[in-house]
Amino acid sequence: MRHHLILGAGPAGVIAAETLRKQCPQDRITVVGDEREAPYSRMAIPYLLIGKVGEQGTWLRKGDTHFTDLRIDIVQARASKIEAAKRLVHLDNGETLSFDNLLIATGSHPVRPPIPGLDLPGVHTCWTLEDARAIAALAKPGARVLQMGAGFIGCIIMEALQLRGVELSVVEMGDRMVPRMMGPMAGGMIRDWCEAKGVKVFTGTKVEAIEKADAPAGLFGKIAGALGMGGSGSGGGLRVRLSGGRTVEADLVISATGVRPAIGFLEGSGITCLQGVLTDERMQTNVPGIYAAGDCAEAFDKVSGKTIVSAIQPNAAEQARVAALNMAGQGTTLKGVTQINVLDTLGLISTSFGNWQGVDGGEHAELTDQAAGKHLSLQFKDDLMVGCNSVGWTEHVGVMRGLVEGQVRLGEWKDKLLQDPTKLMEAYLACAQGQGHWSGAQDARRR
Repeated sequence: MRHHLILGAGPAGVIAAETLRKQCPQDRITVVGDEREAPYSRMAIPYLLIGKVGEQGTWLRKGDTHFTDLRIDIVQARASKIEAAKRLVHLDNGETLSFDNLLIATGSHPVRPPIPGLDLPGVHTCWTLEDARAIAALAKPGARVLQMGAGFIGCIIMEALQLRGVELSVVEMGDRMVPRMMGPMAGGMIRDWCEAKGVKVFTGTKVEAIEKADAPAGLFGKIAGALGMGGSGSGGGLRVRLSGGRTVEADLVISATGVRPAIGFLEGSGITCLQGVLTDERMQTNVPGIYAAGDCAEAFDKVSGKTIVSAIQPNAAEQARVAALNMAGQGTTLKGVTQINVLDTLGLISTSFGNWQGVDGGEHAELTDQAAGKHLSLQFKDDLMVGCNSVGWTEHVGVMRGLVEGQVRLGEWKDKLLQDPTKLMEAYLACAQGQGHWSGAQDARRR
């Protein structure tokens, strides 16, 4: 009887465990999760914050006995070291687990910026259920909330906060909102939309320090206060000093400055890591029998031709399935991953697929109607659409994804799209049928 050990109790870890149980009814399966919670989805935390679900609604599997019934052992601990040659994993509770096959699905963790005051009471990340409980206790209607970071995750958190009725300020050090998935025009349009919804947005701005509001603000702070340059409100709470001399007072500060793969414990293990844990097309690492999946894994992107960490749940689920099937002895390959982002920011839908910034020697088409809140940018290499951006353009989201992921040869339609980017559906239907993408076109038409 083999022992399949899975590090990580998020979506990738749970899907892998369930897939293994179907394929290996008699094998031992252990899932190690580093939180004292039932396995849950971080993507459900915003819904918890606005009261659409309770804590049980965040659980990945609702039955209390789901994992027991499947004979999947759940261990609440954190991996601290791997001895790949000895097939051993050391946990922070002092326990050591041996394995025949290992899946690293430890996900990611929040980036901790070097900002004085980040450890003060009232400063939180929004990454765990424990974080959500703390935020819910402070983010009451009318509370002054400052959020650091306006990336993809930050925008999702921002919507939940706004729905709680707080007085919200967002600080982004980039020159636009969502800088890693949006160009200057698109990111600027999202900023304008948020400000129209009552959110104060500071782009191109850094948080320099967080202080207790009753702490001395220093000479500049006194001068700024006398000149009326300080933030709104007074009393207790926190004072946040921004670049440029501005200050904002807050009852709650949320750090949403990005995440990175949780792979620090792999140092010295012999497992190759770049940005994430490097995997092949079977999700196996350079060490036979050791696999990786999800936000901590680095897999091949067929559009860019490079390995990437694609931290989205659909990719995590497919990577976990492929890894588990290979752990079970069934040779299965991953078709590839693609950068896919669809974001709802206070009701404004934006998308980013593939190489949205374009490629060397490529061509692009762009169409912007700021009055209507619409922006569309298409990127080409030869007659392939290799990436795209859109804001407020919901008609053909499925088509845009299909053209980028499917690597559909456009032929003469590339020139037509350069002239009129709105003809995406016509291009897809004209080009996809003869290239084995017809079912995708049908799905795109329904979107």
